[in-house]
Amino acid sequence: MIAKIVGRLERLDGAKALIDTGAGLWYEVLVPAYSLDWLGRRVGQEVVLHTIHYLEGDPARGNLVPRLVGLPGEDDRRFIELFTSVKGIGIRKALRALALPIADVAAAIAAEDADALTALPEVGKRTAQQIIAELHDRLDDFAAPATVAAESRLNDAGLQAVSVLIQLGEKRADAAALVDRALAVAPELDSPEAILQCVYRLKAGG
Repeated sequence: MIAKIVGRLERLDGAKALIDTGAGLWYEVLVPAYSLDWLGRRVGQEVVLHTIHYLEGDPARGNLVPRLVGLPGEDDRRFIELFTSVKGIGIRKALRALALPIADVAAAIAAEDADALTALPEVGKRTAQQIIAELHDRLDDFAAPATVAAESRLNDAGLQAVSVLIQLGEKRADAAALVDRALAVAPELDSPEAILQCVYRLKAGG
């Protein structure tokens, strides 16, 4: 099973990312709607994506095609696996429906906010109710109020810094808290690179 892919993002074509991993290997990776803006700013750069490897098609007809889904962080992958456990939500539908960050969707589910969920692409009222019924008490790791509050205070550069920290192995809650703290100490920081440097200094006790 392919669990992670690291390589140069050569092209973003709709919801498909083409990754050059070197040695002549190029992978087509399906990505969720909420990651398109983030990936769009990284064409030509190295990216790290946590992956789900699955077979798509009709096994009864012997028509199965291997696919890769790529997510910005480990928490995103775990959320997708939970989200697609809901009856009627397959991988493709989940990727199109998740137009908002995972923390926002998880917060809506935890709060049993069906209206917020029906605002997502391809999620009708019945599907929203099904999602809430199956997942509302299983999302503490994804929708912690402190995490949502911290992310809501961040500017675009701060959110980009959170994404980088998640790729480097930080949990979403820890990444958001670190960036929130860095911007509280130095609110003038206006680039992800500067914010990350401040984060590292704070982690080192500087």
